Amino acid sequence: MQTDLEPDVAVQAAAEWLVKGRDPTGMAIVPEMKVRFGLTALQACEAIRTAQQLRRGGDANASGS
Repeated sequence: MQTDLEPDVAVQAAAEWLVKGRDPTGMAIVPEMKVRFGLTALQACEAIRTAQQLRRGGDANASGS
């Protein structure tokens, strides 16, 4: 798990891409993010969590607890 104060650049880019909406590709979101952004499965999950925080207007750098 990443413990940096700021999220990884690729994770942040994936989160922002997810918030903006994606074109349906028929591919599940985690595998698509792994291919598109070079993320691990764990990083893709972190990007999904970050996207949820962004959608809610929360601080994407805050802890999820």
